[in-house]
Amino acid sequence: MSDAPRRVGMFGGAFDPPHRAHVALAEAALRQLGLQRLYIFPTGQAYHKDRALTPAEHRLAMARLAFGSLPGTVVDDRELRRAGPTYSIDTLRELQAQHPGAELYLLMGEDQAAGFGRWRAWEEIARLAVLCVAGRSGHGGLDSLRALPGVRVQPLALPLMPESATDIRARLAAGQGIAALVEPAVARYIETHHLYRAIG
Repeated sequence: MSDAPRRVGMFGGAFDPPHRAHVALAEAALRQLGLQRLYIFPTGQAYHKDRALTPAEHRLAMARLAFGSLPGTVVDDRELRRAGPTYSIDTLRELQAQHPGAELYLLMGEDQAAGFGRWRAWEEIARLAVLCVAGRSGHGGLDSLRALPGVRVQPLALPLMPESATDIRARLAAGQGIAALVEPAVARYIETHHLYRAIG
């Protein structure tokens, strides 16, 4: 089919909450890689997280608000519906079957890239997808990836952005503003649903 996307991106994360650096990474990938389709996957049961994630319905809703206006972007809930821990390799296999013949691109921040060699089935991930990395100061993720055999790496040019979900949650728990860190619709959603407030 001539209209089938030939360059397909995958961007997964807790998105707890999604912030401006997440959106900037998605925009950079669409522009710099020429993606016809970019799937955003809020993660389900994250095996590597040492804290409980915000309920799935809130993270999915915020992801749709944050990324929904980007062209060619689909916020996909399949990892949230999957039973058990979430692994990127499972989703990549599904995308390969869904888009046969397409070139797959896996987006990640440099902090994620630094630990890529510990991901489940990382060798197969590297065979299936080009790893697209946005630099984040101090993590050394690009060098770590390039040292792994068989890994195809595509750096993404992105301004240094200090936003992190951890910092945003801490600001909200302390009663501080986050207007400059997230999309306005996400800020309104967080306020409406009283998310990330300190307990007690």
